[in-house]
Amino acid sequence: MADPKQEAIEVIHSWSAPRSLSTSLMYSFSQRDDIEVLDEPLYGTFLRVTGVERPYREDVLSKMECDGNKVVDNIIYGPGKNRYRYCKHIAKQRVPGLPNDLLQKGKHFILIQNPLNILSSFEKVVPPSFLELGLGDLVSIYSELCALGKPPPVIDAADLQQNPEDTLRGLCKDLDIPFHDAMLRHPFPFSFYDLLEQSLPFYNLLKRNVRQTSSLLRSPLPVPDLPVPENAKLLAWVGDEIVPRESAKVSVFDSVVQGGDAVWEGLRIYNRKIFKLEEHLDRMFDSAKALAFINVPTRDQIKEAIFRTLNANGMFDNTHIRLTLTRGKKVTSGMSPAFNQYGCTLIGREIFKSIYHRDTHMCLYLLKHGECAVVICGFSADVLNVSCGKNAVLPEWKPPVYDNESGIKLVTATTRRNSPNNLDSKIHHNNLLNNILAKIEGNNANADDAIMLDKDGYVSETNATNI
Repeated sequence: MADPKQEAIEVIHSWSAPRSLSTSLMYSFSQRDDIEVLDEPLYGTFLRVTGVERPYREDVLSKMECDGNKVVDNIIYGPGKNRYRYCKHIAKQRVPGLPNDLLQKGKHFILIQNPLNILSSFEKVVPPSFLELGLGDLVSIYSELCALGKPPPVIDAADLQQNPEDTLRGLCKDLDIPFHDAMLRHPFPFSFYDLLEQSLPFYNLLKRNVRQTSSLLRSPLPVPDLPVPENAKLLAWVGDEIVPRESAKVSVFDSVVQGGDAVWEGLRIYNRKIFKLEEHLDRMFDSAKALAFINVPTRDQIKEAIFRTLNANGMFDNTHIRLTLTRGKKVTSGMSPAFNQYGCTLIGREIFKSIYHRDTHMCLYLLKHGECAVVICGFSADVLNVSCGKNAVLPEWKPPVYDNESGIKLVTATTRRNSPNNLDSKIHHNNLLNNILAKIEGNNANADDAIMLDKDGYVSETNATNI
């Protein structure tokens, strides 16, 4: 008796040549909550019928259904629990003898990629040939579908890279299915987090010839519990790569380490919106100007970095971001900004260039931009395509700090707020010892925060927020 929870679903077929962003597109569809995804269901049949040699051939043949009729009838067009089923196909895997239903049923589209962009890396997989490339097979599929009265939409991988949102919206319209914002988000598959954390140090050792970290000053204290346990597994952007929490490090030569030489902003995300983002960025740029920073990243570059970091973590609520702009890394230890001589390095990596959502929140991101480094040190995060000499995007989940229902307990600190004649607090700088000393007084009094007075005894602010 059939499972009452399962019913016939609408099948969407993607046909492409190898190395055409087909996997990225499949992941985009997999973010929807109304779809299930099949990755090359005809691969086993292709190996059995053609006899070609491929890595792990025998393993694939032993684990996949290789009878083409059963694959089409029971797997591709079998019942399921979701509204849609997305099948990613490589065109050459449509071998002779498959049921006619494969093309006659379902919705189909074709994904193409300029051979100029494929051939340079194609030989890393198999020796390149016209047959292996499969463009002739794509033309055959297109012609047959047209003959059936259902000409398939054709999309170019270049358009997908350059303008993913418009391309995906257009594809969904052509397929007569609703577009989902989730298709623009590609969170890292956290099921592989432990493996990523284990393998990256070895990769980085070979890539950058990094020395082993000394354990001389390693803390003897036990690992503390985190306020939000979910933050134990975070992805941060450091330099030009996404790394796990424990690998997110800044150079000891960075100005923020050498002298607290940086400016920062704290941002909150409410309902997928960054609260007063433009105003915060205005103040950050004003602060950087007051400290005579040079080679500062543009506003758009910082926004892109923020949104991209958010998407990688899939964090979209209960989020705080600490956005920091440092003067950058020095050529030698010292106070003078003249030592900040590293040129601007901006790396634009085109992976679904707009895989972020412009309405999402922020994250912690340190973007090193020549003499400056942007640290989006946040408490919740996601990603896009800006990276520089030394970047770090540190995201954390973080609920509101203050109790907005019952109020908070304050104490007046003896530590006075810095005078503008000494260090102007209008510059949102990273020299926070003044505030930290007041916070210590608040902690000692079991208060939530400490009220700070100015040099004349008037109320200024608390150690952490405005009054």
